[in-house]
Amino acid sequence: MGEECVDMKMEGLEKCKRSERGHLVLIHGIGGGGWCWYKIRSLIENCGYKVTSLDLKGAGIDPSDPNTILSFHEYNKPLLDLLSSLPHNEQVILVGHSAGGMSVTDAIHKFPKKIKFAVYIAATMLRTGFMSQQDVKDGVPDLSEFGDVYDMEFGLGPEKPPTSVVVKKNLQREIIYQMSPLEDSTLASMLLRPGPIQALQSAQFKEEEGVERVDRIYIRTTHDRVLKLEQQDAMIRRWKPQHVYTLESDHSPFFSAPLALFGLLVKVAASFD
Repeated sequence: MGEECVDMKMEGLEKCKRSERGHLVLIHGIGGGGWCWYKIRSLIENCGYKVTSLDLKGAGIDPSDPNTILSFHEYNKPLLDLLSSLPHNEQVILVGHSAGGMSVTDAIHKFPKKIKFAVYIAATMLRTGFMSQQDVKDGVPDLSEFGDVYDMEFGLGPEKPPTSVVVKKNLQREIIYQMSPLEDSTLASMLLRPGPIQALQSAQFKEEEGVERVDRIYIRTTHDRVLKLEQQDAMIRRWKPQHVYTLESDHSPFFSAPLALFGLLVKVAASFD
């Protein structure tokens, strides 16, 4: 594992030297924020790339109450606003982790000409969102083996479905960060926020012209306890990306395998120059 990480980093550094610099937009999963990319952002910025690590609505330092965010369009608005503000001839590289894959897919449908290519890291990759029970089976984490895992909030009243959820603090390391350094899982336990679950469950995308013009890369995570490997592989089979890579990591490779992930991202970025 250590040698693989070093090799990936060295290959990434070599690609840095040869490639034109691009703009990567990093998108977190539910409850996360731009903060979760701090290791990857510093490595990639040191290569001369521009990096934007977004906070989606109600996440990170965005002040919105996640219990008031009930539509996926509202939740994903920070990403859509960023893409709509780009100059006509500028393209970005979208990188989505976990539920951030839904944000990436939404953007692919709405702004295909603004996206150079898209990367899904242990991410939900469904072409039209949650349209069927199969979509839910493949794209929604099943954490039932860990028992009662969620703290829930009911912004619409106790008789209504929950409006936000977060994995309980005492289970976060076991489920999400089991291979990550203790200081990173400690940081995450301090910064994770309840995520707007109703908004995410409502994610459905209308087929737009040009969606298949955007190349997609999927990065599998072999020791993932959140989005199981069989779920990742099912989504890969149903909507085949152009390239598939594999990391020996937990659900959070930006913590558990940052050098290997950095090397892959820069390698892929250079291959599209």
